[in-house]
Amino acid sequence: MSVVDDISFPAPRESACPFDPPPAYRRAATRIALWDGRPCWMLTGYQDVRTVLSDRRFSADTRNPAFPLPFPAQALRRDNPSFIRMDDPEHSRLRKMLTGDFLIKRVEAMRPGIQRIVDQQLDTMIAHGSPADLVAEFALPVPSLVICDLLGVPYADHEFFQARSSRLLNSTLPPEEVSAAFEDLLDYLTRLTADGRAGSEGILAKLAARDDLTAHEVANNGVLLLIAGHETTANMTSLSTLALLHNPAQLERLRAEPELINGAVEELLRYLSIVGSGLPRVALEDVELSEGLVVRAGEGVLLMLSTANRDGVQFPGGEELDVARDARRHLAFGFGVHQCLGQPLARVELQLALSTLLRRLPGLRLALPFDEVRFRTDALIYGLKELSIAW
Repeated sequence: MSVVDDISFPAPRESACPFDPPPAYRRAATRIALWDGRPCWMLTGYQDVRTVLSDRRFSADTRNPAFPLPFPAQALRRDNPSFIRMDDPEHSRLRKMLTGDFLIKRVEAMRPGIQRIVDQQLDTMIAHGSPADLVAEFALPVPSLVICDLLGVPYADHEFFQARSSRLLNSTLPPEEVSAAFEDLLDYLTRLTADGRAGSEGILAKLAARDDLTAHEVANNGVLLLIAGHETTANMTSLSTLALLHNPAQLERLRAEPELINGAVEELLRYLSIVGSGLPRVALEDVELSEGLVVRAGEGVLLMLSTANRDGVQFPGGEELDVARDARRHLAFGFGVHQCLGQPLARVELQLALSTLLRRLPGLRLALPFDEVRFRTDALIYGLKELSIAW
């Protein structure tokens, strides 16, 4: 594969609508050049993306020398992956240790506790008065408190780990600075587990008690859970709120029919698809995809969830937000054996956060013009830097 298309990656969001994927990603399968000059397939259609995610002939292991790394900082950690960047049997061995903590039944049992956290954060934000920054006062604290409790991480340390999480996900920082943020988090979780501050019931303590895991494996997977547990849900909460405020007909329908909330969350996950940088894989053997496209063994692919979730064949009218749409087949959490472990928890948090916000603040509105909202265009997870709201 020597020819590449003239597409910069990551491409800017030039569209008039900031919720849309970059227009450059709208082509079907294309070849792009990554930061290191390595060519890579970019797959954008729903069926191709879903097929690759469920096909064991595509590897998720970053230690494969042919694995495509979308950003320079990832090269510094390619030999030190968490379980989501491994193939079976290593992937299954580590994932199974965590599966029980994220089962739907277990997460549903957490619903009353999560509701209390949502209510307490809203009480605090409302007490501070209107206007407020929804990101800092609600969207970020809620999932941070939840994942801290689940892992056994003291929430008092949230400024430390949130700052480093933000650097770790910043695609524009020098690789050494990103790597230093990761090492800080790794050291923090290692010390937290070793000195007993992780408690006796949290996931970290449970993993540390196993004799088939090293302290490094416990901390490494703790970093993944801590970051994924608050960054993605925080950005989805704030971006979903903005999307609803920007689509008043959809907002009013959700207010009038609050029973739609679970489906509306699925639709918002589909419509916003905040993992904007795509999921990388490498082919282990030749694989034929749609329209005769053959990905050869050793070739990398980037799977664009954002465009796959707007595919008009799978989701007619998918460019529009429709809170009554059946969007359950979306790929926002990935698909196949690497599908997001924490999706039940993310769903419950989003359902409770958005429904409670709309119910308790019937006068919710933007406190600044829409075109002055600042988006996180420099991060691997799309979202908002802040969101000034009034009520």
